[in-house]
Amino acid sequence: MSEKVVHECSKCGATSEEKPVISFVYNGQTYWVCVHCLPVLIHG
Repeated sequence: MSEKVVHECSKCGATSEEKPVISFVYNGQTYWVCVHCLPVLIHG
């Protein structure tokens, strides 16, 4: 049985159990951002 993996939004700290999160890579580092913070990341 596989272990459940929980990711955390890099901006607000919400977990993937609370909100959907999306991963992205910047400068070779992987980050996670929730759908609430995504527009801020895109539009600045």
